[in-house]
Amino acid sequence: MNGLLLRRNLERFFNEDIGTGDLSTELLFELNERGVAEFVAKDDGIFCGQAVIDMGFCLLDEDCSVEIYVQEGERVQKGDVIAKVSGRVGAILTGERVILNLIQRLSGIATMTRRAVELLGDSKTRICDTRKTTPGLRMLEKYAVRCGGGYNHRITLDGGVMLKDNHIAQCGSIRNAVAQVREKVGHMTKIEVETSTEEEVREAVDANADIIMFDNCSPDEAIFYNRLVPRAIVTELSGGITLQNLTQYKDCGVDMISLGCLTHSVKSLDISLRMKGVGQ
Repeated sequence: MNGLLLRRNLERFFNEDIGTGDLSTELLFELNERGVAEFVAKDDGIFCGQAVIDMGFCLLDEDCSVEIYVQEGERVQKGDVIAKVSGRVGAILTGERVILNLIQRLSGIATMTRRAVELLGDSKTRICDTRKTTPGLRMLEKYAVRCGGGYNHRITLDGGVMLKDNHIAQCGSIRNAVAQVREKVGHMTKIEVETSTEEEVREAVDANADIIMFDNCSPDEAIFYNRLVPRAIVTELSGGITLQNLTQYKDCGVDMISLGCLTHSVKSLDISLRMKGVGQ
């Protein structure tokens, strides 16, 4: 994870939440009053967000101390203590909501990804994410997918050429679109083509695409289309696949199954922060 980008994002998130100051803590506690708090899992799942906790509190209190008891990608159970932070009470309570929002969402993504990997149960096919991420959180959300055992598709538009239906329609054909790109792209850049019919799959093969996506197809269609593609070409399955029907696509032979639901339809993992209080 890019530490500089994480720091910049956390600063932006804190500024959005704090405004000109945290009235509640400023009115209740002395500036240097110190305390201890614990992050506790309130549900079972996969933890993700160690760097968020560590860097987040240090931005608000450079003298704070953070102890992480659960590593990235590890399973937690309800009641487990994930981390402990010691420092200024004001800093802990001011940063609580932003940090919780982030680690709950990231842990939810990691949990759903792990569930998808386990449901598919196919070591030959990778579970991947998509660009259907929350604006401003893509780096973190794609990191959470990796923590859950999944893989990243393109992170940004410059990460590879992906010719979708509208690109192809405007160019007139898959063959024309791929040929135009081949004339201009460098040798390090892969070209992926989206297909939805047998005719399009065959055309993508003839055009020598590097990756061919089968979009919105049934398991039987996926098996059939995949057999049309030489092994030198990577195959991907996407569109209309959820955790509810994922097992139907096991052993269909594709290299990747990309799931938008990993980031756009995730349920955050329930995690709370508890101050230990005076005398505890």
